[in-house]
Amino acid sequence: MIELAIRRLREDAIIPERAYAGDAGFDLAACERVELEPGERATVGTGLAVAIPEGYAGFVQPRSGLAARHGITIVNTPGLVDSGYRGELRVILLNTDSREAFIIERGMRIAQLVVVPTPEFELLEVDELPESERGVRGFGSSAV
Repeated sequence: MIELAIRRLREDAIIPERAYAGDAGFDLAACERVELEPGERATVGTGLAVAIPEGYAGFVQPRSGLAARHGITIVNTPGLVDSGYRGELRVILLNTDSREAFIIERGMRIAQLVVVPTPEFELLEVDELPESERGVRGFGSSAV
């Protein structure tokens, strides 16, 4: 098992947990109260810092329940946490609801942190790329 070092930057910060055994993400909780008006975004602190191991990256993902029930998402999803970053984990939330404000309360689960391996690659500039079945067909190319 790989250890993930985590540090509370604020006494009231909540150490993330997985909701269920086998879950990929650790739930991140807000460490401050924020009101999001319709269409408004805000950066919400978690009061936590992590040391993602070298060879891994952290991805901050939206919570599906907040998105489905309230239209709350993450602007830069997924938010990338590089292995060398040691600052506070902050989440850029957006209220996509056109009518209702949403209040983020301290302790509310607002996002998930998923840590994945990131292999090292060496870029190789070439004149031609190898053929593939898809080729250059882009977004929507597989629709009937």
